[in-house]
Amino acid sequence: MDVAHFIFGILGNATALFLFLSPMVTFRRIIRSRSTEDFSGVPYNMTMLNCLLSAWYGLPFISPNNILVSTINGTGTVIEAIYVIIFLIFAPPKLRRKMFGLLMLVISIFSTVALVSLLALHGQSRKLFCGLAATIFSICMYASPLSIMRLVIKTKSVEYMPFLLSLFVFLCGTSWFIYGLLGRDPFIAVPNGCGSFLGALQLILYAIYRNNKGNEIGANDGAKDSSVELEQTKHSNNKNMEKSNNQIQQKIVSQV
Repeated sequence: MDVAHFIFGILGNATALFLFLSPMVTFRRIIRSRSTEDFSGVPYNMTMLNCLLSAWYGLPFISPNNILVSTINGTGTVIEAIYVIIFLIFAPPKLRRKMFGLLMLVISIFSTVALVSLLALHGQSRKLFCGLAATIFSICMYASPLSIMRLVIKTKSVEYMPFLLSLFVFLCGTSWFIYGLLGRDPFIAVPNGCGSFLGALQLILYAIYRNNKGNEIGANDGAKDSSVELEQTKHSNNKNMEKSNNQIQQKIVSQV
């Protein structure tokens, strides 16, 4: 492992750690509101699967000189597991069942890859099999926020696409893309190149919609409607009071 390769591996570890920790703001909001709102649990499940497969691929008996891949992805697995558990706790019942099913799928896929690579494959074929699996699900991980990107375009709001998450997707993807190029490892370069590209798209969307005033306009319209309703209520009450006073005066006159 040459110096440049090692340096970009360290940068990849640092940016990946920030990427794994960046959703803390989102989960603090989920815990505080005791609701997952419109946040998606898919990215966290897919990220956990990617971490499991990448950590497995980076082990010395699978892929020599890639231990830096294993260290950060092992850490990422623990962090993402915590996020998934929190999401399951606060998700509504229907969504909870769906996310639990996805979690079981994640565990099943990793277990299958690990067992096949240990029991049926050796040497270069083992590296090829594990590398392909890691590549496929790394691309799935990076592509999982596409649903959120679609929501951003539809609502013209970046409320549910956290900026830090988008930023570190881009930085992490770029760092590992260069690491893969320097190490001549397509199983690292290809998926992270895709991640760098998708991260850049998210940042572009954020730049376009971050100053959107649509919600403020809606709020002002709502305030105007409330004011109109209040005025109508006051007017109606005044009419009722006048009617009551007239009735009282009529009674007094009749008594006289």
